[in-house]
Amino acid sequence: MKKTVFTVLALAAGLSQAAILHDNGPVVNASNLSVLAGSATTLGWGEQVASGNRMADDFTVANGSAWNVSSVSFFAYQTGATSFTFTNAVWSIVAGNDVNTGSVVASGTTSVGNGGQVGYRVTASTLTNTLRPIYQLEADIPDVTLASGHYWLTWSIGGTLASGPWQPPTADARTGNAMQATAGGAFATVIDSGSNLSAEMPFLINGTVAAVPEPETYAMLLGGLGLIGLARRRVRSK
Repeated sequence: MKKTVFTVLALAAGLSQAAILHDNGPVVNASNLSVLAGSATTLGWGEQVASGNRMADDFTVANGSAWNVSSVSFFAYQTGATSFTFTNAVWSIVAGNDVNTGSVVASGTTSVGNGGQVGYRVTASTLTNTLRPIYQLEADIPDVTLASGHYWLTWSIGGTLASGPWQPPTADARTGNAMQATAGGAFATVIDSGSNLSAEMPFLINGTVAAVPEPETYAMLLGGLGLIGLARRRVRSK
């Protein structure tokens, strides 16, 4: 009986576990490069805390789910860096379809840890250039629970070098609805001046997801609880 109780408790505990809740796209390709694509001319978008420049991109929590977000991973570079030169992230999570008019459900200023160098931002003609190393920035934020719905993540990054921090787009160069706000202004869709195309920005949202158990798991859980109840009745009847 003790083994059955332990199994039921383990099943219950396993229904929610730490995970990457959302991955907004690849940062680099298989060669660890983020290559300026086609006729594009923008190597990176400004996201400097000191200049009031911010980035934003959206994500969705599926119907029937709830997320407990505990950290966010950003990706950025500072031109000429030879080590990790980032200090903090100013961030917010906004609920709604419009990042400018939605409801801020969480925000803060968080120091960032070094998640490692993931590659380089380069052009098609300078594939071996190491001037723009891209780093993963780990921001542990106060836990926030998000119900199902549409959200925006906004962020601005602090750094110690003169150039940047800069935000590279996703390495697959897909179009999207990423936005930028400059000098504390309103957000507007980013458009590359060379290709005249929009973009998506890479980021990770990390935490736990509360999911409804599969029917088989739920049946096992209920069955185990039933066995516990039966055992208790037997003990009392002795």
